[in-house]
Amino acid sequence: MKIAIRTIVLAGGLLLTASAFGYFFWYKPKFDSLPKNNSFAFTENDTKAKTALSARIKQKAALAKDYIAGHSFDDEHCFLMDMRIPSGKNRFFVYNLQKDSVELAGLVTHGSGSQAGGDELTFSNTPNSYCTSLGKYKIGKSYYGRFGLAFKLHGLDNSNNKALDRFVVLHGHDCVPNSEVYPISICLSLGCPTVSPQFLSKLETYLDLSAKSVMLWIYY
Repeated sequence: MKIAIRTIVLAGGLLLTASAFGYFFWYKPKFDSLPKNNSFAFTENDTKAKTALSARIKQKAALAKDYIAGHSFDDEHCFLMDMRIPSGKNRFFVYNLQKDSVELAGLVTHGSGSQAGGDELTFSNTPNSYCTSLGKYKIGKSYYGRFGLAFKLHGLDNSNNKALDRFVVLHGHDCVPNSEVYPISICLSLGCPTVSPQFLSKLETYLDLSAKSVMLWIYY
């Protein structure tokens, strides 16, 4: 009986170790006490930075609206990701193009390869670079993969046209918190824009209700 119990405990320990290895292999946690230098690394009371961020979002939304007008995308909502914002702050925005306002915001990862050790992020479209790729994406069909619900991403620019080859998709992961943790940074992905499962379920609602594809724009 004791041998059986020991075997079960040992097997459980090996399973836990394997799970932990998988987590650290696919998603590198990052818990910096201080943020990198950033244009929008603002405090809650820094209204100047908030005003600048709001203006930047509106500017990108206006450009997105012009692009959408010439292509077959949903003209009510688009998704915007501003990589100038620290990962511990909300930087994934659901933008209402009709009302010209942010309707929903959440945390999102950047690729571990984009964190080159300096103050600025780097970006790449190269396979196995583990970098975030900047540019516009068409959000494609949903499927269930390694991390559960995910959405295929079709890169529309030269800077991200290898997204499908790189298996860069929009998906959720438990390492991403549901609310802001700044100045702490969140986990790093292997290049996928990864959000919390709870936030992903909200995004799924927008995608399901849209008759046309929704555009995602990752910019810096």
